[in-house]
Amino acid sequence: MTNIQQNKILIIDFGSQYTQLIARRVREIGVYCELVPYDVNPYFIEKFNPSGIILSGGPDTVNQNDSARAPNIVFDLKVPILGICYGMQTMAVQLGGEAKSSKKAEFGFAQIRARNHSNLLTDISDEINSQGHGLLDVWMSHGIEVTKLPKDFELIASTDSCPIAGFANSKKNYFGLQFHPEVTHTKKGIQILERFVTTICQCGKSWTTKNIIDNLLEKIKSQVGDKKILLGLSGGVDSSVVAMLLHQSIGDQLTCVFVDNGLLRLNEGDEVMKTFSQNLGVKVIRADAQEYFYDQLSDEADPELKRKIIGGAFIEIFNQEAQKIKDIKFLAQGTIYPDVIESAGAASGKAKVIKSHHNVGGLPDNMQFELVEPLKELFKDEVREIGVKLGLPKKMLYRHPFPGPGLGVRILGQVKKEYTDILRRADHIFMEELNNQGLYEKVDQAFAVFLPVKSVGVTGDERRYDFVIALRAVETVDFMTARWARLPYDFLDHVSNRIMNEISRVSRVVYDISGKPPSTIEWE
Repeated sequence: MTNIQQNKILIIDFGSQYTQLIARRVREIGVYCELVPYDVNPYFIEKFNPSGIILSGGPDTVNQNDSARAPNIVFDLKVPILGICYGMQTMAVQLGGEAKSSKKAEFGFAQIRARNHSNLLTDISDEINSQGHGLLDVWMSHGIEVTKLPKDFELIASTDSCPIAGFANSKKNYFGLQFHPEVTHTKKGIQILERFVTTICQCGKSWTTKNIIDNLLEKIKSQVGDKKILLGLSGGVDSSVVAMLLHQSIGDQLTCVFVDNGLLRLNEGDEVMKTFSQNLGVKVIRADAQEYFYDQLSDEADPELKRKIIGGAFIEIFNQEAQKIKDIKFLAQGTIYPDVIESAGAASGKAKVIKSHHNVGGLPDNMQFELVEPLKELFKDEVREIGVKLGLPKKMLYRHPFPGPGLGVRILGQVKKEYTDILRRADHIFMEELNNQGLYEKVDQAFAVFLPVKSVGVTGDERRYDFVIALRAVETVDFMTARWARLPYDFLDHVSNRIMNEISRVSRVVYDISGKPPSTIEWE
């Protein structure tokens, strides 16, 4: 079996909104990497034994006394280092250079000139100017800049307003870039990262979909042996891919429990059963728990508490079903890498948990199962690619993101079956028309939201006083920032008319034109 983690990169996270993008880019190149907070135990870094280290950007001001610093062991390991934005600044300060507030902050597009033919940037450019200098189109986001190079470092990039936009110590293979190579706005960013990871760190490209699948199948067989395993199958991407991996690896030793919570999309429960039980031969038990979930949610309006209630109810029902099955030794979960990262945060407490993840922790103590989490080192795009290779329908794998608590957090305030039925039908009409008009794949996420307010309307000659549905569609690269999708007016008109004509309890449809930030993509 190929050792797909033999060469690996460690990413030290200082809190940038782009840090996970760095990790995804490195893996796209074909190299394994992990992401840890800047205050991780130095022993972990030493034990990890990286082939190279990347220091991410972050929100701190580097010249303040309490600002974050890279662990000293980073500079003791004698491996290549790439500092990005704040990572460059703290590297400069920690190695004897200086950084101060910029005379002119840079946020957005900039053009840098490469200098001194560094190992990192040589022969990478977007254009050549009249003097023969290589120019790069990059994305800047900083109000602090390095003003004095550390000893033995040289300048490798500059802009008109940022004299030191990149530096290098070629003997130690230490590099700093003030711009962000991980974002798509930096046109040659992936080439720069690939140069660092493969040429400078000398990492082989063994992190491929085929190798990952082979590795996971062997790991599952090794961990589970001939014992039985249980999986909570939601029908979402993550649990579906886990089901396929387990089915392919250990066959009939797997039993899936599908908890129908009444908060799924239209006909989704039937589709899950058809895909896995009928078509793929996976053993699936369907637990109809809709009434139980509605009862648990009946008096709650707070979104985070609703999440916790839904997660707790899932575990309760799942536990009941698990007790009926004999000789189960293992429990599988669809935890993926971002769940682990976001739920952990930094030891310092500076990292904020945006929202709780029901896959990470929270299992009752009396469930005496050993956990199997095949996807816990993988990003969502990697999980999807694995699913395609394993034969899952592409339509299922590449659907727009759907929240773990389902429609429970797309119904603002209290959740009732009546509200869910209305929303389910409205959302289905919206998705159906997006597909009919060839717009579904042109937006990155779209959904309907139920608003618990009533509005006056007219049907025929009669007055209506009924509910409001909001439609939301966004375009985004990384889901960290997003802009509202400029869907055609005729299309929105058609969808609105269909919803109000086909759902008697809806008297008004509105379209959400909020960007992220300041809004979030989901309403709750």
